[in-house]
Amino acid sequence: MKIAIGCDHGALALKNKLVDRLTNQGHDVTDFGTYSLDSCDYPDFAAPAAKAVASGVCDKGIVLCTTGIGVSITANKVPGIRCALLSDVMSARMTREHNDTNMMALGAGVVGEMLALEIVDTWLGTEFSHNERHQRRIDKVMALEK
Repeated sequence: MKIAIGCDHGALALKNKLVDRLTNQGHDVTDFGTYSLDSCDYPDFAAPAAKAVASGVCDKGIVLCTTGIGVSITANKVPGIRCALLSDVMSARMTREHNDTNMMALGAGVVGEMLALEIVDTWLGTEFSHNERHQRRIDKVMALEK
């Protein structure tokens, strides 16, 4: 799977752990940065990752910052993106099964490394249910972009 990933300085260490894990699992990871601990602006990295997913260049995307809030807001501004801010495994599973999210956000200051890895594995490993009621709801949400 082709995965876009991006973060700000507050989540650099966790992003690097995720890139290693995903690459070792055989995923094709496109890293949109940041690459240093220098203070930076999260939209500069979350937006290009979201655009890569929205355009189909990448299948899914993961964005990170200290809380996950800023990057999730940024990603959701890109038409075609459904990004969930995740901090637990159940939500990771449910947002894929029910909302068919194509991006997820993590807060490096909120979840530890081990939980973050479990959340990502669950999110990537869960398929959309294709249940008619869930698709109907997604269609209504996505219609708001028009």
